[in-house]
Amino acid sequence: MTDFSLYTFFVPMLGGLLLDVILGDPQGWPHPVRLFGKVIAWCDKAFNRGVHRRSKGTLVAVSLVLLTFGALSLVQVLYLVSPVLLTLVNTLLFYFAIAHRSLIKETSYVEEAVEKGDLPEARRRLGFIVGRDTGALDFHKIRTATLETLAENLSDGVIAPLFFYALGGIPLMYAYKMINTMDSMIGYKSEKYKDFGRFAAVYLDDVANWLPSRLTGWLMVLLPPNKRAIRILKRDHSKHASPNSGYPEAALAGLLDCRFGGPNYYGGRLVDKPYIGTNDRPLSHEDFRTAVRTNHRVLILTVGLVSVLYFSIA
Repeated sequence: MTDFSLYTFFVPMLGGLLLDVILGDPQGWPHPVRLFGKVIAWCDKAFNRGVHRRSKGTLVAVSLVLLTFGALSLVQVLYLVSPVLLTLVNTLLFYFAIAHRSLIKETSYVEEAVEKGDLPEARRRLGFIVGRDTGALDFHKIRTATLETLAENLSDGVIAPLFFYALGGIPLMYAYKMINTMDSMIGYKSEKYKDFGRFAAVYLDDVANWLPSRLTGWLMVLLPPNKRAIRILKRDHSKHASPNSGYPEAALAGLLDCRFGGPNYYGGRLVDKPYIGTNDRPLSHEDFRTAVRTNHRVLILTVGLVSVLYFSIA
């Protein structure tokens, strides 16, 4: 392993993961992804109007991804000034791009309210992390939504950023984060975004998450092997509206022997989603604990795989 590899790749990855374990996502700190959100919101306001919205949305999406990749590539020139400084900067950037502890933390708030029997608080907390309407959900549907979120965001918020970091370091990791942030803000099929956000959601986010989502799902069920989960993953992954989210959700439904999906309201509109999994049983606190352990396990496995591959070619 060269000094350059050590400073720019391996130490920042381990240091960033350690910071995530210790600090999570402290509110109020300057955060690159929040900056992404402000830039996307400005572009939405400036260009998502009038005619040619699809073309303007495509140009905005491509430009923001290229600008992000270019800016973070320039940061890597710090190596010529001070390898130690670059290591510190990359460690912070890696930390900001990984959402493992914050995902566990936010879903834990929902689960704590459910355990206390505080339905209004559980609905309120869930509303921070899901897109569906939460005002009429019962405890079972709240737990279902929480577990679905743990599975889907394991791929989007943890494994996919790590995957792109392994491929192209901090610049490619942040290019992915820009894609993912655009999808969460403008990647809707509503009248407002069906044209302007189409390229960001369909051609960028769906393509970018194609391999990470499958890697996440199969790591969930293969290490260690779980025959029921493998069967459910193979059978039900395509039932999700997203070409990618069905993999981790079907994997978790198989691991827990439960059922996800079904009808839910989004913006007051009923969306009747197919079911993923078959056993419509009551969900418990132990199911949440199992899902959290699964997220931890898949992250550790992915870091191990990345490290082994990296050391073998460095």
